[in-house]
Amino acid sequence: MLDCHWKSTLGIECPGCGFQRSVDLLIHGDFLESIQLFPATIPLIATLIFAILHLQFKFRKGAKIIIALFSLTALLILINFCVKAF
Repeated sequence: MLDCHWKSTLGIECPGCGFQRSVDLLIHGDFLESIQLFPATIPLIATLIFAILHLQFKFRKGAKIIIALFSLTALLILINFCVKAF
């Protein structure tokens, strides 16, 4: 796993801290633990997969769905960061 430069420099976790471990847990089938560690992992992966599919198949409302998924992901990252910071 890569070390977090932000955490080593500032002493606090960055908004993305836990993502690598969360993906590793997700790959190994530990869904609940993955979500607890970094709640935005699944929506982020879903956003990326949907964006790639939209580029290929040009879904009718694909852009709006991507915006909604991205917004959900950003909100979860922000909430997770605030919870960890306080």
